[in-house]
Amino acid sequence: MTELKRSIQEIIEKHLPDENHFIVDVNLSEKSGKTLLGILIDSDSGVTIQTCAKLSRAVSEELEAKEMMPDAYVLEVSSPGVDYPLNSRRQYQKNINRELKITLTNGEEVTGKLLEVGDTEVKLSVKKKEKGKKASEEELQVPFEKMKKSIVQVSFK
Repeated sequence: MTELKRSIQEIIEKHLPDENHFIVDVNLSEKSGKTLLGILIDSDSGVTIQTCAKLSRAVSEELEAKEMMPDAYVLEVSSPGVDYPLNSRRQYQKNINRELKITLTNGEEVTGKLLEVGDTEVKLSVKKKEKGKKASEEELQVPFEKMKKSIVQVSFK
């Protein structure tokens, strides 16, 4: 992580409204000759547009005051969408009892209900379908180190 990104994270953390809110990602990239600073935040109880706007103003003011961004930049503060991969233990914790689709590092995919989040792995309830038999539920432990990507599955039932 670059020194600039680390400094920006410290500024963001200082301006988060409470301990329920946390940083998901901070991304610096170039777009049309301008620097794009993308900040993704989440909360145990959801993120409002007002929270994003307040954080955007506070971070922008501090970046300007400290002259940390030498050139023109675009600042976007938002919460991750439903299709954004989970990337922190806290996000997994928030999604207990929801359906996850996990792509493993070997390319396999596992879909199941998230039951528990441990320090090094998650526990899923996976439906096991055997030929000619009724589907059964099986608990499966998946280590974080074997996960490439985890997406919460949206159900419209």
